[in-house]
Amino acid sequence: MLETSARLLRLLSLLQTPRDWSGTELAERLEVDPRTVRRDIDKLRNLGYPVDATPGVAGYRLGAGAKLPPLLLDDDEAVAVAIGLRTAAGGTITGIEDSSLRALAKLEQVLPSRLRHRVSLLHSTTITVPAAAATVDPDVLTAVAATIRDNHRLRFDYRSHSGTTSLRTTEPHRLAHTGRHWYLIAWDLDRTDWRTYRVDRITPRIPTGPRFTPREAPDIDLAGYVSRGVTTSPYRYSARITVQVAAEVAADQIAPTIGVIEPIDAQSCLLRTGSNSLDELAIYVGLFGFPFHIHEPPELIDHIRVLTARLNKAVE
Repeated sequence: MLETSARLLRLLSLLQTPRDWSGTELAERLEVDPRTVRRDIDKLRNLGYPVDATPGVAGYRLGAGAKLPPLLLDDDEAVAVAIGLRTAAGGTITGIEDSSLRALAKLEQVLPSRLRHRVSLLHSTTITVPAAAATVDPDVLTAVAATIRDNHRLRFDYRSHSGTTSLRTTEPHRLAHTGRHWYLIAWDLDRTDWRTYRVDRITPRIPTGPRFTPREAPDIDLAGYVSRGVTTSPYRYSARITVQVAAEVAADQIAPTIGVIEPIDAQSCLLRTGSNSLDELAIYVGLFGFPFHIHEPPELIDHIRVLTARLNKAVE
């Protein structure tokens, strides 16, 4: 049987998992009787931990209090949090870098040496390439997430790629992060269709709109839906290209933010991508390093023929 202090720490660790615990379950985990569990729950409350009780079934969970209680993490969780904080320190959310570094400093101060070594080893052998992506205001990200959680309509001013601004009224569905940008997937009420918006171009209007009943998602594969939306739909030219390598090989070179890859067979795949510039598309596909065949758009095919003739003439 655990000593009282060790048992309280073990109880606190169990209560921090996102579920309700019955008194019987906690007693079995701690190897004590239910009466001892109730006494320990009272001790945690006296120490300031907001332990909520579910009426009827005597269930317990750690609730939200006035201040953040100490978190109890196992080894893998602690390493995951430390690595996540290091990544966030160079992330795409404005102002989060300093907060991440402060939190990381506090965490590393209390990490056991064996875990600190694991985190330091990864950090010392990894470099971070700064992203050129626009950063997102964390208040905007939080505000959008709140409307998704509460099923409230979201009105916002949206700045397009060209710099023009328009008012959008939406039913927000999900946030998506591609590694470069944050996107909002939402039903646009004025356009009566699903749309994908860059969050760094959103300025929410307060207050939010009325509650709504969530619609069925535009696609079962939301990640694929976002990838298709940000790689082809926004652009003047949409390209469809057969690449003569396996999808796994193509995916090593073509990022999901650049194009959508669909397997055809073991030796080929279909790439869908887009751009506002034919030159950009021509140069990009020309640097693949493996065979490919362009199906569309016809403007790209004609442009590559002209470009090829120009290049051939240049080396004659």
